[in-house]
Amino acid sequence: MKTWFVTGGTPGGFGPAYADLALERGDNVVLTARRPKLLDDWASPHGERALVLPLDVTDTQQIRAAVRAAEERFGGIDVLVNNAGRGWYGSVEGTSDADVRRSFELNFFSVTEMLRAVLPGMRARGSGWIVNMSSVAGLRGVPGFGHYSAAKSAVEGLTEVLRREVAPFGIRVLAVEPGAFRTRAYSSFAEEPVSETVDAYLPLVRSVRASMIDQDGRQPGDPHRGVRAVLNAMDQDEPPHRLVLGTAGYDAVHGQLAGMVEELRTYEAASRSADFPPAP
Repeated sequence: MKTWFVTGGTPGGFGPAYADLALERGDNVVLTARRPKLLDDWASPHGERALVLPLDVTDTQQIRAAVRAAEERFGGIDVLVNNAGRGWYGSVEGTSDADVRRSFELNFFSVTEMLRAVLPGMRARGSGWIVNMSSVAGLRGVPGFGHYSAAKSAVEGLTEVLRREVAPFGIRVLAVEPGAFRTRAYSSFAEEPVSETVDAYLPLVRSVRASMIDQDGRQPGDPHRGVRAVLNAMDQDEPPHRLVLGTAGYDAVHGQLAGMVEELRTYEAASRSADFPPAP
C-alpha cells in the first residue's frame, strides 16, 4: 500500500482525480487544498485512508506542516503529485510585475519547496515517485500566456535534471503535460477583469480571455481518463520521462518538436561552424 500526497485538490480538477484512482487501487491519499472544506463530501466515504489538509503551496511553513502531518498519519510519502497551479493571461510586455511573480511563485517555486519537503523521506527509504504536472504550454508557448508558459518550461527543465539526480536513490520522476482538460481552471476568468498594462495588446488579451471563457466546461480532456493514463505509464517496467495528455495536446507538441528538428537540421552547418577549427 502506497501513500500519495497530492496538491491542488480543487473539486473537478486533476487533484481529486489522482486521489480517486489512488484510492481505487487500495492506496492512502493526502489531498491538499487552500479551501479544504470544499473536499469534506469527497473525503467522508473514504474514512482513515483519505486525509484532507489545508495547504497554500506558496507558503513554505504550511508545506512543512502538511508533510509532517502526512508522515505522522501514514508513516511516509511514496508518491508526490505536484498538481497545484493555474494560469493568468496577459502579454509578455504588459503583464504586471506582481502577476508575473505570482505566476512563478505558484507554478514553479512551490514545486521546488514541495520537493525539498518530501525528497528527504524518499531518499531515506530508497524509493518514491515524483509526478510534476506541467502543461503543453511548457513545451509549446501560448500567446497571451507567456509567463505561464515560461513557468511551466522551468518546471520541464527542473524535472529533467531532477530525474537524473534522484535516480541513484530509487526515485522515479515523471513530467505530465495536459492540453485542454475539463477542469475548473478557466471558471473564474469571466469574473476577473482584464489586467493589461500595455494598451496595444488589449485586442490579443481580450481575445484570449473570450476563448478561455468559451471553452470552460467544453474542453475535450477528461481528468479521470488523463490520470488513468498517467498511472498506467507509471506501472510500466520502463516508464516514460514525460507524458502529453489529450489529442490536441499531442498534435501541438508533435508539431512543435517536428518543426524544431527541421530547423535544427536546416541550420546544422551554422551550428557546427561556431566551434574552434580542429587541431591540425
